[in-house]
Formats: sequence, C-alpha cells, structure tokens
Amino acid sequence: DKMASNNILHSYSIIPCFIFIELAIMSAIVLLAYYMECTSLFSVHLQGFFCNDAELMKPYPGAEESSFVPPLLLYCVVAAAPTAVIFVGEVSMYVMKSTREALLAQEKTIVTGDCCYLNPLMRRIVRFIGVFAFGLFATDIFVNAGQVVTGGLSPYFLSVCKPNYTSSECRFNHQFITNGNICTGNPVVVENARRSFPSKDASLSIYSAVYVTMYITSTIRTKSSRLAKPVLCLGTLCSAFLTGLNRVSEYRNHCSDVLAGFILGSAVALFLGVCVVNNFQGVHRWSGQQKAEEYRGLPLMTFPRVESPLETLSAQNHSASMTEVT
Repeated sequence: DKMASNNILHSYSIIPCFIFIELAIMSAIVLLAYYMECTSLFSVHLQGFFCNDAELMKPYPGAEESSFVPPLLLYCVVAAAPTAVIFVGEVSMYVMKSTREALLAQEKTIVTGDCCYLNPLMRRIVRFIGVFAFGLFATDIFVNAGQVVTGGLSPYFLSVCKPNYTSSECRFNHQFITNGNICTGNPVVVENARRSFPSKDASLSIYSAVYVTMYITSTIRTKSSRLAKPVLCLGTLCSAFLTGLNRVSEYRNHCSDVLAGFILGSAVALFLGVCVVNNFQGVHRWSGQQKAEEYRGLPLMTFPRVESPLETLSAQNHSASMTEVT
C-alpha cells in the first residue's frame, strides 16, 4: 500500500489545463490547416516565368489521384502508421513486467479531483500521439504557407498554362512574363501547378518517418535481435525517400521542392521529438540531483591534458635508467 501511494500524485489542474489550453491550441491548428488546405482564403503568389523555359515544359502527369502514390493513400499511411506503432509499442511495453516497472518508476498515476485516475500508459499514449498529430497539422500549415508565399511553378506548368506563344509577350525568348492572365488553360489546374515549393508529399512522409523512427529507437528495446529496429527504421525512412523520388520521376515537383520538403518535415519531427516529448522518455526526478552530486566535486573548468613526445621520451629514459641501476 505504501508503494502504491508513492506511485500516485494528486493534481487539480491537469484536466482544466488540458481542456482549455491543449485542446484550444489543437483546435486552432486544425482550423487553420483546414482553411489553408480546403479553401481559397489565401491567394497564391503569381510568380513570373519565361515562355520557353525548358524546366517548365514537362508533360502534364495528370491529376494527383492518378499518381503512383495518391494523396488519399499517403495521408492515411502517414497518419495511421505512427499512431498504430505508438499504440502497439506502449501497450506491449506495459504488458511486460520489467518495462512496466520502469515505466511506473518514471511516470506516476495522477488522481485529478479525487475522481479521475490517469494511468501512465494512457498518459504516454495520449501525449505521444497528440504531439504527433499536432506536428502533422503544423507541417501541413508550413507547407501550404510556403506554397502560397512563393508560388513555385511545377515542372509541367507551361503544359497546363498553355500561353499564347504568338502574342507580343511570348514573341521574344528572353522576355520575363509577369502577367498571370496570359495562361489559357484550366484555371484550377494552373493554380495547382503554382504550388510546387515545398513538396507536401515529401514533407508529410518524412515527418511521419522521422517521428516514428525516433520513437522506435528511444523506447523499444529488444535484446534478442539487433537488426530488428534498424531494419524497421531504415525501411520507414526509405519509404519516405521513395515517395519524394516518385514526385520527381512523375514531373510533379522539382528536386529542390522535394529537398525543401524533406528538410522541413525532418526539422519539425526533430524539434517535437527532442524538445517537446524529451526523446519519448519519462521524467526522471532524480536525474538532476544525481548530476548535481556528480559534478559537485569537480572544478568549474577543466582542460584536456595532451602528453607531448618529450615527456614520453623522458619517461622512457627514466625507466631505462632505473632498470640499469637495479
């Protein structure tokens, strides 16, 4: 009973903070992502172009749904796969006795208002999946903001823009076109062709891959197999990498668009994994005190000692002379 009471903490503020702060922030992020993704509230910047730019004359690959990795499949995978991995991983570790004891030592059961018990298992699942969902919507917002601000042109832009090459504006090869009304193609397809930088598919896929990779390497510990985790992590990262390459091979994005998407998604995942969920580890209350005791007897500043060749030679001569005397 005494150990059980030591593993229980009483709190009257965690539920109100979760409801009024966490859910409010999450709702605002989801609402902003919806307006940027599904509405025309934010107009895309009309970037200029040359009528005979070879980098923008690739053939039109068709609608996004005809891609080898359609958007619906991509969004389902990047959202469901990490959620399933985190849920299965936490439940599996909680079922095992050794890891359950370590988990209970790191995170205690919280009683809120003497009525609601928050088990460490549920707290970790909600925390890790909630942070993942927040980062997924945040990555989508960053991508849409970059596409709206830059108005990056897709490799097939001129194929769907269909400018009038006999007009006075396209008559000269080196004339830069800033008039957005010169396009005669489908306005919806032309607007989508102006949202190439950064690549959304690359950003979301690499974010999901890096996040789940950090979770696997930080929490799941297997003694029987040393290659299980590397194979799983490298396979996840390889899938995200191939998703970006598919965008380039289908002429839907430039290499620079995919690279920028990789950097953006990786940065968001690393920030959340390191700074927000602390590498998916619990809070060790004794770690700070232990570190303070370890460094209490050390000087404020220490310098590495480099042994010079002269000192080595003198030491060898001294040992040789001692041997001769003996």
